[in-house]
Amino acid sequence: MPEVRRGIAELSGADAEHLVRVLRVEPGQLFEVSDNRDVYLAEVERARKSEVAFRIVEKLPAPEAAARITLLAALIKFDRFEWLVEKATELGVAAIVPFEATRTERGLMAASAKRLARWQKIALEASQQSRRAHLPQIEQAVSWAKALELESDFRFLLDESGETAPILDALPESVRATDRVALLLGPEGGWTDEERGEAKAAGWRSCSLGSTILRTETAAVAGLAVIRAAWKSRS
Repeated sequence: MPEVRRGIAELSGADAEHLVRVLRVEPGQLFEVSDNRDVYLAEVERARKSEVAFRIVEKLPAPEAAARITLLAALIKFDRFEWLVEKATELGVAAIVPFEATRTERGLMAASAKRLARWQKIALEASQQSRRAHLPQIEQAVSWAKALELESDFRFLLDESGETAPILDALPESVRATDRVALLLGPEGGWTDEERGEAKAAGWRSCSLGSTILRTETAAVAGLAVIRAAWKSRS
């Protein structure tokens, strides 16, 4: 996502090389570009080996306002966490915060710092593919206690417990496009009773996606899709 200066946006590095070598971009072609704030219609002025320059033709209408959804996801094996980052980005999540739960596999927390740049790259590519105007924030992994402190207008914890109410029953009837929504997602082994108690004490509302036990990344996609659809239809 290039920066727009004086009606010109320049793209360099690997992204520019991809446009030139793979997509065979040429001067005169039109593209939609974003500076992570606004979306523009832009015309290619020059295309070189590792640099593409665009001339802004017009600023396009702003995307429809949507709730700001933060996904707090327990760390899982990194190949599957990468898939989670990609799909959550496509679903419009505003931020992804990894955290270490009690049953998180040992070693993942310590190794996660070295994966942050890769997760951010995956989010960038998924944003481009899904034509997002804004990149999601991919945060450093935090502790369980820190994850619980996240402030939001609505905070939901997905729980596979059979006594938990369905997510549709937990969602509010009246919502606004400016709402902040947080979704807390556990590890493969599920929550401990202590974590459930701590989340409840911190004000998180437990809800379920049904009786089927889902993988963490599957639950992320399902939960985000339900929340996104609910806020779009009710706001």
